[in-house]
Amino acid sequence: MIVNIAHTPVELGRAAAARVAAALHEAVVRQGQARLLVSTGSSQFETLAALIGHAIDWPKIEVFHLDEYVGLPMEHPASFRKYLYERFIRHIPVKAFYPVSGEGDVEENIRQLSARIQEMPIDVALIGIGENGHIAFNDPPADFETEVPYLVVTLDEKCKMQQVNEGWFPSLEAVPVKAISMSARQIMKSKIIVSAVPHSVKADAVAKTLSGEVSPLVPATLLKQHPDWLLCLDAHSAAGVIKI
Repeated sequence: MIVNIAHTPVELGRAAAARVAAALHEAVVRQGQARLLVSTGSSQFETLAALIGHAIDWPKIEVFHLDEYVGLPMEHPASFRKYLYERFIRHIPVKAFYPVSGEGDVEENIRQLSARIQEMPIDVALIGIGENGHIAFNDPPADFETEVPYLVVTLDEKCKMQQVNEGWFPSLEAVPVKAISMSARQIMKSKIIVSAVPHSVKADAVAKTLSGEVSPLVPATLLKQHPDWLLCLDAHSAAGVIKI
């Protein structure tokens, strides 16, 4: 584990993007292609914007993402597919983008996506940390045992409140109850993990992640067992760990 602490979210985003870009370049040189796993949410704005600016061989990159609400249409402002198309995918000529869809036959969607992601490993994964310590939508207590790539989960209240506070939904009642999430074990199968975690609202989760034992009650603690994990913080999210 390496912890990089920047002064601002913009600096944090640049540091995270630089690591991702370097890892993708190395993978393409080594094997002729690469696979990238991306996160969403307001904490990822600066990182994705910085990543778009890198000279990456995008036509050789396949992109996956972590999660999506069950039953939410792509046209909804909170849709993660919409988020990624608008903020990332439409700006770069990727080889392929495999979105998580919570519409239609959810079980079949999961089956197809799981088969696709198991074809070869993810080379580098951008994995955020939620205010409740979740990774993807694996809210506490997270399932650390299942080996299925994607599963349907029930969102806890703190997770749903984060979505309201970030402006994606007008009220707690408007947030879907369930979501499709990449499992914790599938995330850990990524070769390299980079976590961009800015803002003061993440300070408590960051402190618990770094100071506590690995526990499903703080799902992000599992990342400490990964052999190549870079945690990028800013002055506010690192406040419970160190003063800069």
